[in-house]
Amino acid sequence: MRIAHLITGLELGGAERMLWKLLSTLERERFEPLVISLIEPGPMGEPISALGVEVHSLGMRRGLPSPRAFARLLRILRGFRPDLVQTWMYHADLMGALAKPLLGMGARRPRLVWNIRQSDLDPQLTRRSTRLVARLNGGLSHWAPDHILCCSQRAREVHRALGYRDDLMSLIPNGFDLEHFRPDAHARARLRAELGIPESTPLVGLVARFDPQKDLPTFVRAARQLRVARPDCRFLLCGQGMDTGNDTLRVWIEEADLSAAVHLLGPRLDMRPIFNALDLLVSSSAYGEGFPNVIGEAMACALPCVVTDVGDSGTIVATTGTLVPPSDPSALATAIAAMLGLPVEARHRLGTAARARIASEYALPVIAERYASLYRSLVTEHTSPAPRN
Repeated sequence: MRIAHLITGLELGGAERMLWKLLSTLERERFEPLVISLIEPGPMGEPISALGVEVHSLGMRRGLPSPRAFARLLRILRGFRPDLVQTWMYHADLMGALAKPLLGMGARRPRLVWNIRQSDLDPQLTRRSTRLVARLNGGLSHWAPDHILCCSQRAREVHRALGYRDDLMSLIPNGFDLEHFRPDAHARARLRAELGIPESTPLVGLVARFDPQKDLPTFVRAARQLRVARPDCRFLLCGQGMDTGNDTLRVWIEEADLSAAVHLLGPRLDMRPIFNALDLLVSSSAYGEGFPNVIGEAMACALPCVVTDVGDSGTIVATTGTLVPPSDPSALATAIAAMLGLPVEARHRLGTAARARIASEYALPVIAERYASLYRSLVTEHTSPAPRN
């Protein structure tokens, strides 16, 4: 079965990482993949190519429609002749909807599956173009896709309210490789030694791109409050834009008097050492999250989490972590302090329970098989001959 994956970009985001995990898990003897990025491939383009998957770029610029890029998309898809097109994120969903009628007739036309990765679309913080495309897709959902996947229950609820066709929607959460993401004492010791952080020093991390959705101001204010009660605590920020070249972030940290306590690592592809070096992961997002990959990856490494009540974050951590309201620095600081104040053995028990929860609910092979089963059912249903009277 030929599956063409159309994605907005290949940055270090949750959708891109889930695509890579899916491609690395599905059997190549059963599924032949192709990946098409609307814009120039980012850091995830290389690891996807390393899987032996062909990666194309349409060379579009963000926010700008391009008839030339659309024509190139049609040429690539017609040459590949997919049985199914899986689109990831709003702009790719729209491009897939526009391309589908031009890709053959009847049984020769590929099935189209949208993949919705976002929940709330805060009008104050979400780009206007993104909100317009999302609402346009709501109307198109009644005739263009054959199925609509949501990565979280919250995403499904939000898009149902936006007018998306509910009977086509189903939920497949993100999956996690428990062989790769696991407790690793040696990785913890190495990274802490590299950063000059003693084993006994509490280290709190936030792994995300620098984006309004992730609400870094709330995290920085919470960190400042926490340092009053726990002056020994340090903080690690990892992700695109989380580096010393980000003047805005650097000023926030300096104004909070945290320069000596914050480690800025920038983007990293190998996250296992990061999670293992931490004592606690924080997700401070204010809106828009569906199913944050970093929470599941951290939990798989037996790391307890403090998360804001956005998307399905609370569902993921359940009783293994702490849930706080979004955009509330005091509540976030209090929750972090309480978690760090637990005896080490109690915190380790929470981490063990967190890993067990990922193993039972979100193991990657099980999640990948759910994708495979959906693909098979759609394509088989589409190509089977009509029953005789």
